[in-house]
Amino acid sequence: MVRKTYLLIYFLPNDIGISALDCTEAFRLLSPREKLYAHYLSRSAWYGGLAVLLQTSPESASIFVLLQRLFRKQPAAQLESMATAAGLSPEEYQAFLVYAAGLYANMGNYKSFGDTKFIPNLPQEKLKALVWQSQAFQDSPSEMEALWDSCSTLLFSLEDQQKQLGLGDKGVTTYFSGNCCLEDAELAQKFLDSKNLSAYNTRLFKNKSEGKASYEVRLASAVQKGESAMSFLKSYDCVFTVSRGDYAYLMKKVSENLEKAKDHAANENQKRMLEEYAQSFTFGSIEAHKEGSRFWIKDKGPIVESYIGFIESYRDPFGSRGEFEGFVAVVNKAMSERFAKLVSSAEVLLPELPWPKDFEKDRFLLPDFTSLDVLTFAGSGIPAGINIPNYDDIRQSEGFKNVSLGNVLAVAYATQKDKLTFLDEEDKDMYIKWKGPSFEVQVGLHELLGHGSGKLFVQDEKGTFNFEQDNVRNPETGEQITTWYKGNETWDSKFSTISCSYEECRAECVGLYLCLNKHVLSIFGHEDEDAEEVVYINWLNMVRAGLLGLEFFTPESKSWRQAHMQARFVILRVLLEAGEGLVTLKESIGKDGRPDALITLDRSKVHTVGKAAIERFLCKLQVIKSTADVEGGRALYEGYSAVSDTGSHNFLHLRETVLLRKEARKMFVQANTRVKGESVELVEYEGSAAGLIRSFTERFADDAEEVEAHLLELNKRDASCWC
Repeated sequence: MVRKTYLLIYFLPNDIGISALDCTEAFRLLSPREKLYAHYLSRSAWYGGLAVLLQTSPESASIFVLLQRLFRKQPAAQLESMATAAGLSPEEYQAFLVYAAGLYANMGNYKSFGDTKFIPNLPQEKLKALVWQSQAFQDSPSEMEALWDSCSTLLFSLEDQQKQLGLGDKGVTTYFSGNCCLEDAELAQKFLDSKNLSAYNTRLFKNKSEGKASYEVRLASAVQKGESAMSFLKSYDCVFTVSRGDYAYLMKKVSENLEKAKDHAANENQKRMLEEYAQSFTFGSIEAHKEGSRFWIKDKGPIVESYIGFIESYRDPFGSRGEFEGFVAVVNKAMSERFAKLVSSAEVLLPELPWPKDFEKDRFLLPDFTSLDVLTFAGSGIPAGINIPNYDDIRQSEGFKNVSLGNVLAVAYATQKDKLTFLDEEDKDMYIKWKGPSFEVQVGLHELLGHGSGKLFVQDEKGTFNFEQDNVRNPETGEQITTWYKGNETWDSKFSTISCSYEECRAECVGLYLCLNKHVLSIFGHEDEDAEEVVYINWLNMVRAGLLGLEFFTPESKSWRQAHMQARFVILRVLLEAGEGLVTLKESIGKDGRPDALITLDRSKVHTVGKAAIERFLCKLQVIKSTADVEGGRALYEGYSAVSDTGSHNFLHLRETVLLRKEARKMFVQANTRVKGESVELVEYEGSAAGLIRSFTERFADDAEEVEAHLLELNKRDASCWC
């Protein structure tokens, strides 16, 4: 039974879905200059994406290099004969290929969606035998043996602390040295706030100096030398040092390719944007990245869209440090027209949201909202949509952009009926037909009017308020506002560990609430009965996702490993609490004799009971966020996030059923670009584990040995910090 549980959670199944991201036509339509621009941006993203290995776990970079050396010498098809000689069965060799593909797709040995470790589904001694049989080992036995020794134990280890990402005894993280705990993270945030420094591009390392705690805040930058900002915090009896040079080699490669891309930029905004980004990655300046983001916002309607940097803070256990990501994509004009109509309707739709106008931004800055076909997405995973930049001050007063990733949506959310769980047969048929259209509506509303809405009440360093302190009342209590953001405080720094999931929950609720609006549905081409089907499936998908979210809860630590799925579970709890038969959730026994469950939604009550429940909850979420009410926010959100075996539903038992019937998340194979003469060609690969592996071995073909050597050196530098 133990082995079976591990199989479900910590192994990737041999039949996992792997699909190629199709961008052939989008790339073909680019001009030669646009292709060169896209190529160098992609190179920059791919080099920077390697930093994620170092941000994920102590062993990820070494495993990556081990795999690269194996498959650079022998492609998957050739290595198979070595596997047979080493005693691997065909199933075991496929399991190894799937593991390798998984490590590349997640940029580390922890799932990007769920933060759970995954290990090869074959015995350790057999994988070692394969490595020893390989051509890479025959050519460089001492180097390959050293590589194996450096990572093989952790590659297979499932010690309790190593099963998931987390801070201190809750899991593994390389955003903090191994001797850091939550109190250290909180102290570091106070220091960063006091110096007006962002945590986005930092890691924290703790040491002892003259009997006092000594902290190094290390900035990601190509430059490794420069003045350090040192501060002695008397009240905490410790020393902080700010240094440069994290991921130095990779940041240098990022900057070099951004400079090359600049030569092919379409306009001045793109040139200035790339200049500022290069400054940011060279010197570790978030201010430069923010300035680059301002030019990016001004670059309206580009043919080739991109963004790059330390962006999303989901995987930092404290919720403040950004994981590196970079994407390059081509605009899908037909789909973008629908999103443009949604943007033009935003100022009409915002007042429909269930909070007083004082809690909405003073002015909604109309953003770009485009549908894109992804050419390159470097990082730990590929989302369906994005709302960026994440800098509160820019989003509140200068604007943002929204993107929906069309070719990702096309393959990521295709569903087979026999793999649809926890729905009745009639719902399954409708779900398959309407899931795509409904999710397109939800993504649009979630990104534009979810993440794009709501005001933060701020008192700046001069003491000036951005709201009428004497007149604005809390709609929940009727009383004056007593809490707000002060000085350099941000949403992430104030709400820290719950900030990511709470904000995703707020955005999902906006999508559910506004999808009931007939005008919104007509923008996406849905009228009358079709519109009602879209609404029904959107809400049904949300409550089913809430049930599926239980996979990402860890009972031992009572913690959630995935922000979006925690958010959807919270919404399920809210709608179950609404009562009146809106949502029913029952445990059962399936046709296969194993535990099962059935979730249903009464479509006749969505516009009444459902809408009222989301309206109340959404207003609470926004008021708490606007007023920086951390205590109230934690009480509300952690209360709905609780997973227990008491109450009307035994969610801990349901979690076991969800794990029993879970389907692995799909992986994507991405193309490469290659300069050939004066043109750029697109190199595509088959949608398989072997295709995904080959795409990575060819991605760094020109300087593979140099890249691998620097990765190992960067990894070695901090090896002693994780013990």
